[in-house]
Amino acid sequence: MPGMGDSRKVVIVGAGFGGLTLAKALCGEAFEVTVVDRTNHHLFQPLLYQVATAGLSPASIAAPIRSILRRCKNTRVLMAEVVDVDVPGRRVLLADGSHLPYDSLVLATGASHSYFGHPEWERDAPGLKTVEDATEMRRRILTAFERAERCEDPAQREALLTFAIVGGGPTGVELAGSIGELAKRVLARDFRRIDPTRAKILLLEGGDRILATFSKDLAERAVRDLRRLGVEVRTSTRVEKVTPEGVETTQGPVAAATVLWAAGVEASPAARWLCVEPDRAGRVPVGPTLEPAADTDLFVIGDTARCEGEDGVPLPGVAPVAMQQARHVAKLLRSRAGLGRDPGPFHYVDKGNLATVGRSSAVLEWGRWKLGGALAWLLWLAIHIVYLIGFRNRIVVLVEWAWAYATYERGARLITRPGQ
Repeated sequence: MPGMGDSRKVVIVGAGFGGLTLAKALCGEAFEVTVVDRTNHHLFQPLLYQVATAGLSPASIAAPIRSILRRCKNTRVLMAEVVDVDVPGRRVLLADGSHLPYDSLVLATGASHSYFGHPEWERDAPGLKTVEDATEMRRRILTAFERAERCEDPAQREALLTFAIVGGGPTGVELAGSIGELAKRVLARDFRRIDPTRAKILLLEGGDRILATFSKDLAERAVRDLRRLGVEVRTSTRVEKVTPEGVETTQGPVAAATVLWAAGVEASPAARWLCVEPDRAGRVPVGPTLEPAADTDLFVIGDTARCEGEDGVPLPGVAPVAMQQARHVAKLLRSRAGLGRDPGPFHYVDKGNLATVGRSSAVLEWGRWKLGGALAWLLWLAIHIVYLIGFRNRIVVLVEWAWAYATYERGARLITRPGQ
């Protein structure tokens, strides 16, 4: 294999959970590592919904990639956009026309929103994957209350105070619960002409229940907790059209000035770059070595990969999957460079499912263990603090959460770009 006698060139595309974990695992090793990302920061996506609902500022859940990897002298960071991969020539092609040669390539490019063949819906129903997405959501949510305060027409005011969240997975549930808390507890005393507690929050799910990856009893508990926050859960309700006035569903139209998308994701263009047939979600099918084809030194991990578990079911697009895959690829790279033993096929250790519903309420499932309520919420807090990148961010988020819990205040209620 090329480069076996020298330091092998490892190019990692994407600095999400998978890419960053791999870069840190190879820190100080006998590899020339290049991390390429189109942004200069690593983003803790599980807490993006709190930025979108004014609970945290973006800087509290993000950290510069260069700062994270500054001690890794064998690693360089490039802020650039990858547009293609020359597999025969072992080159990564960048948007500026330059290229990066590699001996081993790892694609950890994540996923974006899926509008199920209707990309035009994104204009009226933003998703939640980036800092820009979160601040745009925050702008729309807070602006809706401001517009309602000065609105004279009762029907229009009701539409302005109606928030429709499409998708009943963890992101949709967390968004709905957080908007419910924002309206019922945070903003309740801040307006004079409207009553924010009368805001209508609708959670629209096309399936027969929310939180489909959780057990039925935990999903039902989440529904009860959401209802206590004023959230109306509508299942078996598929969205057929999104407009500036709201959504049209199989159960009838919903007039809502603010529509938020949490219904699906699709993988990056990696399958097109590699000229392989993707699955329905755009993911690249990989084998037990996390390669589309064996012994190519081209790995695909995280949300970009379709990797099946021992039961034949594709692994979910969650951080623990990406991080475990990254560690496995690091072992494979060491093995192929003659620096360690072959780790064998990838095996995922299930870390369970976890979602928060609101203040002192969450659901947790790990194997046979099922937990809901305050204890699950405390575990949710602890796990997210541990996984946050950077000591400063952990302290800031912990203080913000403690202050919000004690006072019902949210300090990031900023409307940016108000004229849009």
